[in-house]
Amino acid sequence: MQLPDHILAQTHSPFHEHLGIEILEWREGFARLACLPVRHHANRSGIVHGGVMLALLDQVNAFAGLFCDVPGRTRRAVTLDLDTRFTGQGKLGVRLLAEGHLVTAGRAIFFARGEVKDEEGRLIAFGSSTHRYREGSHTAEGVPFEAPAA
Repeated sequence: MQLPDHILAQTHSPFHEHLGIEILEWREGFARLACLPVRHHANRSGIVHGGVMLALLDQVNAFAGLFCDVPGRTRRAVTLDLDTRFTGQGKLGVRLLAEGHLVTAGRAIFFARGEVKDEEGRLIAFGSSTHRYREGSHTAEGVPFEAPAA
C-alpha cells in the first residue's frame, strides 16, 4: 500500500531509520509496520533482541491511535505504559510484521493492542499500551506538521 505524500511525511523518524522499520499500512485505528532483522538487531544468543519487538509494538500501537488524514497536520503522543508478552523468537533475515489496533480513545489517553509475527505467521510477541496525546493531538485534525530538526 502506497501512502499519500501528506501521510508519508508524518511517518519519518530517525528511530525508524535506525531500526529499519517501514510503514506498510496506516489508517484510522490501525497500523501495520515491518522490520527485516539484520546483524545489529541480534542479542548475544544470535536471535532478534526482544527490544526490537518492544519497539515495534510501541510504534505500531501508537500509530494505530494517531492517524491524521489532514494535509499539513499530524498527531503526536507519548507512551505511558507498554505491557508485552514474548511467545517466540525472531530470526535474523526473517521479516517481522507488526499490527496495531486502537482499542479506545478519550480526550487525553488512548489504548491500543498489537502483535508481532514473523513473515511465516508465527506469533513472536503481543502486547497492549497506553498513550497520552500531546497537546492538540486528541482531535482528528491534530496539530500543524513541522518536520523534526535534523
